[in-house]
Amino acid sequence: MKTYQELVSEAKTRVREVTVEDVMALRAKGAPVIVLDVREDGEWAAGHMPGAHHLGRGVLEVKAHQVLPDPATPLVLYCAGGNRSALAADVLQVMGYTNVASMIGGWRAWLTAGGESERDEP
Repeated sequence: MKTYQELVSEAKTRVREVTVEDVMALRAKGAPVIVLDVREDGEWAAGHMPGAHHLGRGVLEVKAHQVLPDPATPLVLYCAGGNRSALAADVLQVMGYTNVASMIGGWRAWLTAGGESERDEP
């Protein structure tokens, strides 16, 4: 039997991780990357990266091919702290996505670094 943290640690050996600064630089350059927020609906509603797409971890496998039809699309995933996004990136790779990264430190690191936040209007 494996713990959650063991699963996360193993996933992080298989996925590429990028820093908040890397993501900020990609966005500043206008690089063709989809930023994917894999947090729960309530977390997303409380605030998220401008321009990010939302696909909660709980429905990722079910909806990925509908929302992300091209498996070569560059993807950067984030969650609250970088663990769920690593697991999600690992799963997407198993599903055939070839250019997936997880953002180290997640949403908390993004805000700490001065990253912008937006909320969807009801």
